[in-house]
Order: sequence, then C-alpha cells, then structure tokens
Amino acid sequence: MNRTKTRVGLLLTVGALIFGACNTGRSTERNDATGDSTDQDQTAGSTAPVTLKLLAYDSFTPSANIFDDFTAQTGIKVEVVLGGDAGELVTRAALTAGNPEADILWGVDNTLLSRALTARIFLPYETKNIANLDEQAQALVPNNEATPVDTGDVCINYDVNWFNQRNIAPPLTLRALTSSNYASLLVVPSPIASSPGLAFLLATIAEFGEDGWGEYWKSLKQNGALIVGDWTTAYYTEFSGSSGKGDRPIVVSYASSPPAEMIFASPRPATAPTAVAALTCFRQVEFAGILRGTKREREAQQLIDYLTDVKFQEDLPLTLFVYPANNKAKLPDDFVRYSLRPESPLQLDPDLIARNLLMWLDQFTNIVLR
Repeated sequence: MNRTKTRVGLLLTVGALIFGACNTGRSTERNDATGDSTDQDQTAGSTAPVTLKLLAYDSFTPSANIFDDFTAQTGIKVEVVLGGDAGELVTRAALTAGNPEADILWGVDNTLLSRALTARIFLPYETKNIANLDEQAQALVPNNEATPVDTGDVCINYDVNWFNQRNIAPPLTLRALTSSNYASLLVVPSPIASSPGLAFLLATIAEFGEDGWGEYWKSLKQNGALIVGDWTTAYYTEFSGSSGKGDRPIVVSYASSPPAEMIFASPRPATAPTAVAALTCFRQVEFAGILRGTKREREAQQLIDYLTDVKFQEDLPLTLFVYPANNKAKLPDDFVRYSLRPESPLQLDPDLIARNLLMWLDQFTNIVLR
C-alpha cells in the first residue's frame, strides 16, 4: 500500500513551520555546495531543456513514465524528488520559502494547510481545470493558494474474518471502540508521528468536541488501545487483517485499504478481507502548489494543469489509492467495487487545526503516552 506518510514528529514539524513562517523574509542557503546544476543550465538565453523539480512524499508512486506525455506536449521534463512524509515536506518548504529546493510541492494535506499558507510557501495559481475540481476541496483554498489534487478518508478498518469466526459484530462508530467488547483489539498509529494517526485524532475531536475528546482518549487507553509509532507498524505488524497477521483485528487505516488488499493479493480472494466503518472516517484533501521563489513559474503552472487533468488524475486510484480531485476522471472498476466513500466524513476547519494543533498534541501526550 502506498499511503505510508509517516516517520516525522509532528510536534517538531509544527514548531519548524512556525519558525519558518517567522523567517520568510530571509534567504536560505542551499545545502548543496555545488549549486543546482539545473538552474545553471537554464540561465537566460540557454537552449537547454527545462526540467521541473516536483518535491513529493516518499509514497508518491504514480505509474512509471506518467510524465512522458507532459514532456511530449511541452518539452518540459519532470524530476520527482522524494523527501520524507507530508510533514517533513512542509517543514523543508517553510524553511526555504522564497528560495525553494524544487518548483512544485505535492502532498500538503488539510491538516497542515494553514501552517503552509502562513509560511507563504506557495505562489497562487488558478489552474485551467478549476471548474472540474472537487468544490469542497477547492473551498479550502478560496484564493487558489494551492490546488487540490486528490481526496481520501482515514477510517477504522477491521478484519472481517476475525469477527465472523467469533460471531461478534464489528465496531461501526468511534464510541463503540470504548466498549469492553473491543478491549485490547484496536491499534492506532501515533498522531505525534503519523499522518493517518493525526487524522484519527482530529476525527475524535470533530466527533466529541474540544471539551470531550480528551475523556474519549482516556476511555480508549483504559480499554487497551495500542499506540504505535507509525502506520506501517500498525497495519502490517499489529493488524490481523493484513499480510503481517498480527493479533489486533481493528486498525486505523484508509477507506482505500480494502481495494489495495484485493488488488495486490495473489491469488485474489472472493471478497475483501478487510472492511471500513464508514461513520469513523476523517476526510483528507491533498494539494499541490507552486513553490514561491521558483525561477520557472510559467512552466510550473503548466505542470499544475497536467497534475489536475484527466490523464494524470485517472492514474491515482490504483497507484496512490486516493480519489481524483477532478470530477471528470473515471474511477477503475476494482477501486469502486472494493472501496468505500463515506457520505458524511468528519472534518475540521484547517484554521482551527492550525490554532490548536500544538495544544492538542500536547494534551494527547499527557493523556495517552504518559
């Protein structure tokens, strides 16, 4: 599965973002002492082909040669630079705002969007495909500070066979997870170090309110919830429904995890081995943006258009296992058959997240980890 955007301490991430936002007027020296060879090749009057750098999280794995058509149409090459998880990317971009190490950044989600905008990472741009983009996602960036490229949902997943064999009903709500019926069955990636873990924390805040989520987590802890460092450990080591065959049948993962289990299985089972509790889902929106300070703004605009056009968008469901932001993009049959799209996902305003995230993470640490 390609949705493992973990391995960064979000407390450090947010602190670095605040530092970066306070220092956007300063130039930041490149770490590469030799300079950027691409920049050197593309000075005024140069006939060298333009190469755009696309900075993305480690699990950005579209189909091979997906940018060949873009290069054929425009003459512009695309170099993908992987740089950790989404939090790490935003931190790096904030600290180099105005003098970026790439031209476009892919993968800022709505949990970190306001921090990125405060740090003035992006140059606003209205893509030619804006009329076809998800309206709710677009509403998060009313001034086109960044461009929505995909959406997805972090949800409770459960091992179907485990519950069937024991004739136990699976948990279908967040509140149900505190029942003794599910004692010591849940594994959660830590919101301190994991993007889906953070989304799950935000889901509980959206569900139980700023005054009630702390008591909910106390109940989860008392009911034996296991908190681990990252999604990979939670899903592939502790969860019983994945290839890791752990001993916990409930996990925080994605609504697109069941189709991934089916598509990558060999041989493919008759039915998906995992399922999603729709009432537990938190909606994630991912954005791409032109990095402020790029020397190739016009070319970067063309790449944003390509990233939001139908061809690239239709590649996303079976590579990144997310929903395209472009409403004209067709979904593959297998993705539709096995995935779940919650009708009313839990959500929080990005500005509310930005104002309170440090406090919430500190409270989580005091309640659950100490």
